[in-house]
This record gives sequence, structure tokens and C-alpha cells, in this order.
Amino acid sequence: MQNFKPTPKTQDPSSAKDSPLARKIGLPLLTLYGLGTMLGAGIYVLVGKVAAYAGMLAPLSFIVAAIIAYVTALSYCELVSRFPQSAGEACYVEQGFQRRYYGIIVGYLVVFTGIVSSATLINGFVGYLAHFVEIPRHVSISVMLLLLGLIAVWGIAESLWLAAVLTVIEVFGLLLVITIAGSALPTSLDLQQAFIPESTLVLGGVLSGAFLAFYAFIGFEDMVNIVEEVKSPSKTMPRGIILAFISASLLYVVVALVAVFSLPLEQLAASDAPLKDILSPHHPMAGTLISVISLFAILNGILVQIIMAARVLYGMAHQERAPAFFAKVNSKTQTPIIATIIITVIVCFFALWLPLVTLAKTTSFIILIIFALVNLSLWRVQRQTAKEELKDKARDKAKKRKGWPITGALLCLFLLGVQIFSYLLA
Repeated sequence: MQNFKPTPKTQDPSSAKDSPLARKIGLPLLTLYGLGTMLGAGIYVLVGKVAAYAGMLAPLSFIVAAIIAYVTALSYCELVSRFPQSAGEACYVEQGFQRRYYGIIVGYLVVFTGIVSSATLINGFVGYLAHFVEIPRHVSISVMLLLLGLIAVWGIAESLWLAAVLTVIEVFGLLLVITIAGSALPTSLDLQQAFIPESTLVLGGVLSGAFLAFYAFIGFEDMVNIVEEVKSPSKTMPRGIILAFISASLLYVVVALVAVFSLPLEQLAASDAPLKDILSPHHPMAGTLISVISLFAILNGILVQIIMAARVLYGMAHQERAPAFFAKVNSKTQTPIIATIIITVIVCFFALWLPLVTLAKTTSFIILIIFALVNLSLWRVQRQTAKEELKDKARDKAKKRKGWPITGALLCLFLLGVQIFSYLLA
């Protein structure tokens, strides 16, 4: 069996010559890429849907989702340093379980989440676009995905610089909501309403909300799939993942807090453009501006998901885990064009087929399974390498982190169990 080969500790992975992909990404661009993968429909569209489950406790749902996702993010930081290759999750699971087909299955699951997530986002885009112009849903979805697919094959640096600009616009939009709507809130808020559940029944709503809110944190794992295009990845990747994750988490919780105190829960839960509805009462132009920003935010999320899914297919094909044509890289753009085109077409199919909330829940469900497997894989890798001689500093770091993988796996399985139980009771 041909296994994924970890990069030797003595060799900087950025110096590897076996990848035809261009290493053009530094820490700032990587962090903005990661932030761009997380920001989008998760907060611009789904904050109201989370409130439909958790009510005034929606901010707590985002905190619960953040804690569960952060533990897994730590596992990704260690794994990407050990195995700096595209098709990250497929590599990690194969190394952990020593089963080739485990890696293949997980790799395709990751691609599927990128597809379904992009389909979720493009449906959110249509919701905001309807506030400006009435265009048939199938037309707007098809045209925008065509444009985004063309951008994705343009070039990784060019695509990510565009994504970085869009990410800055996204952050500005969220800060606009916090500043304008937040300043209009009473100075003495009853924060107990937003953070302390009154009963176990209410806690069930918080956990159901956390399952949906978990979608907002999906994205940091996508960063590992462009590792072969990152400079000094063993140092840059973990820093970029943590910086992007913490920044997104802070923005989510504060925006959710402002949202539940700005609108009646019924209106917030029913809204397809919640941030617009939050700002419109304060100033008509503010509502229009946030709608425009939301369109850019959602398009950015779609772009980075398409890039990620194409890179996973490329990485799997490069390691002979997928058809060889997915590994074909254009000599001019240095991007996997065939993989990108196929991903874009499949995204269009799913976007036209399923509604937004169904797509978001499907993405969260699959990604939780993947996260549980990745955490278990790191735990097994740590056990496999426990007898190897390590430097004192590396051994100390490994000891500090050894509890994270099992904790992360259990938290992911717990949230999955809660959602399955809620579904059976419904």
C-alpha cells in the first residue's frame, strides 16, 4: 500500500520540489483566506435560523459551537505540521487508521462538504440579491457560479487576493452591524437572557442552535488543503488557523448578541436577510449597504469553498486516491482546472435542488463526522509515534496536547448525538 509520507522533521516542507503548485501564500493572506471561509452565510444568513432554535440564547449557541470547533482546530494545527500535503483529512485519517480506503472515503466526504457548503452559500446570495433585483433563481445561481469558477481557475494568488479583499469587506460589514445596531441598544442589557439557560428544555434548544451555528465555523479545516501553496507551512499553517478562528468567533458572538436584542425573535427567525433587517430601522442606507456587503461576503465563501474542494481532489489524485485527470495542473495558471470545473458544475446542481437550511444541516452533519475521525486519527498517530525519540520541546508540546484529540472527538460525537436525538423526537 502506498501511504502518505510525512515530511521529515529536519526538512522544511516549503522546500519540497514534488508539487507543481506555486507557493505564494504567506501568513496574512492565509489568515484572510481562513477568515473568508468561515464568514459568510453562517452569520450573514443563518444567525436568524439559529435564533429560531435557541431564542435569546443564540449567542450561547455560537459559543458552544466555537468551543467544539476550537478543540478540533488544535488537532488540525498539529496534523498539518506533521503531514503538510493537500487532501489533508484524507492523509490524516489514512495515517491514523492505516487503512487506504478510510482516507479515500474521508477525502470524498470533504469534497462533498465543500460542494454542499457552496450550494448553501449561493442560496443565501439569492436571498439578499432579491432585495435589489428580481432575477429567476436558476439564472442568478448559474451565472454567479460560472463567474466564480472562472476566478478559481485564474490562479491561486490572484484568487486569494480577491478573496482577501472580499474578506475585509465582510469584516467591515459585521463591524458596521455591531457599531450601528449595538450603539442603539439599551446600556443595561439583561445578559442572562443571552447566556444562561433557564431549564434543561431550553438547553436542548441551545444545542440544536449550536448544531446549526457549527456551520458558521466550518472553514478553518479548508486551510490545510492549500498547504502545498503556503510558504513555510509548518509554522505558517497553525498560526493562520488559530488567528482566523479566534477572529471569526469573536465577531460571531458579538453579532449574535446584537441581533437577538435588536429584533423580535419571530422577525429575526423568519428573515432571509437578518443583518439588513437589523440595520434598516436605524438608517435606510445602512440596510442597503449591509445587503451589498452580504452579497460580497457570500460570494467570497463560495469562491474559497470551490478552491478547497478542487485542491482536495487534486491532492487525492496526486496520491493516486482519485482519478488521475483531477491532478492535471494548467501550466499557465498553475491551478487544477479540471477539478475546479467539475466541482463548480456539481455545486450548481445541488444549489438548484435543495433549500438553504437543509444544505447547512447536511454540511454540519458530515463535517462533524469528519472532525471526529480527524481527532481520532491524531490520537492514533500520537500513540504510534510515542516510542520515537523526540526533542524535549516537541515531547513537552505533545504531552500538553495529548488530551485534545479524544476531547475533540467526544464533543463532535456528542453534538451529532444531540441532533439525531432531536430529529427522532420531532
